[in-house]
Amino acid sequence: MGVAFVHDFLTQFGGAERVLLELRRLYPDAPLYTTIYEPRAFSGAFEGVDVRTSWLQRIPIRRRDFRALLPLYPRAIESFDLSGYDLVISSTTSFAKGVRTAPGALHVCYMHTPSRFLWRQEGHAADVVPRWARPLFAAAVPSLRRWDLAAAMRPTRIVANSHNVAGRIREIYGRDCDVVPCPVTLDHFAPSDEPPEHYLVASRFLPYKRVDLAIEACEAMKAPLVIMGDGPDEARLRALAGPMTRFAGRVDDVERRRLFARARAVIVPGTEDFGLVAIEAAASGRPTVAFAGGGALETIVEGETGIFFREPTAQALSDALRAASQLTLDRSALTAHAKKFSPERFRRDMQALIDRYRTETQPT
Repeated sequence: MGVAFVHDFLTQFGGAERVLLELRRLYPDAPLYTTIYEPRAFSGAFEGVDVRTSWLQRIPIRRRDFRALLPLYPRAIESFDLSGYDLVISSTTSFAKGVRTAPGALHVCYMHTPSRFLWRQEGHAADVVPRWARPLFAAAVPSLRRWDLAAAMRPTRIVANSHNVAGRIREIYGRDCDVVPCPVTLDHFAPSDEPPEHYLVASRFLPYKRVDLAIEACEAMKAPLVIMGDGPDEARLRALAGPMTRFAGRVDDVERRRLFARARAVIVPGTEDFGLVAIEAAASGRPTVAFAGGGALETIVEGETGIFFREPTAQALSDALRAASQLTLDRSALTAHAKKFSPERFRRDMQALIDRYRTETQPT
C-alpha cells in the first residue's frame, strides 16, 4: 500500500498547481494522477514526477479547448485504479474529489473551491466554454451537478484553502472541513529599493476575475498598468485596453519578481477564493488594492497591507487606488505578514492533519 496524488488537470500553471507542488513535497515519490497533462505549460516544474493520465489525454482537442470536454471529466476521474493506495490526496477545484479509492483508504481532499462552473456560473463557464460546445455543456449541467454532489461525499476529510471556501463547502455540500491557507513561495519575491512604476494585475483571464475593472480604472487615471497572465478572456480585455495598459503574458519567476517589486500597488479586482496574489504583493513589500470579498478578506489587513474597494465598479477601484497612494506602509510589517503563509507552515499543518486523520480513521 502507498500514497497517490490526484489533480483535476495539468493544462495551465496557476495557484492551484503551485499548491500541488508543495503538497507533493510531503510524499515526493508518490505518483500523480490527472486527467490531462500538458508538460509545455509548466517549464519543467513536474519533470521527474510520475504523472499518470486518463484516456482524455488521447483526445487532441484538449490542447485548444480543454474546457469543451467538461462533461467527460467525471468518467475520466473515476477511471483511475487507486486500489493499491491507502492514502490518496486530491487537489481540486472541480473533479479530483470524485476519485474512487480502496475500501478503508484515507482520502484527504484539499479543495480550492466547490466546482465554480456548476454552482457560480455567472461570468464563468458560459463565457469560457467554447461557443460551439455551450449547448452540450448546458444540457449536461443537471447531471454534472448530481455527480458533483455525490463526488463531494467521497473524500474521508476535506481541507479548505480559506474560511471563505469552507463556508461555501458547508453551504453547497453540507460538509464541515478544516482550513489550511495556501502557501506562497516567498523566496520568489523580495522588496526593491527602486521606485514603483506601474500598477499590476496577476491573473488568469477569466470573466469573473474582473480584470476589465483594472483596465478601465487605470486608463481613466492615465496610470500605467501591467497585466500578467493569459486565458480565454484575453481578446475582450485587449479590445478594452488603451495606451496605459501593457499585457506581459506569461512570465518567468525572475520577471514576476521584478514586476511585483516595482508595483505601485497590486490590484485584485475580482472575488478570489483565497487571495494568493495579495500575499505575493506583501512579500514584495507592496500593498494590494482588492475587492472586499472572498479570500482577500483573510489575506489583507486593511490599512496595514492594503486597502479594499466595496463596489465592483471602476470608479470605486480608482478611488481606492488614490487612497492607497496616500498610505505609509511599513515594509517589514508587509513581509512579516507574508511569512505567515510560508510553504514550511503549509506543509507542517497539512502533515499534522493527515497524521491526525490517520489516527482517527484507524479501526479500533
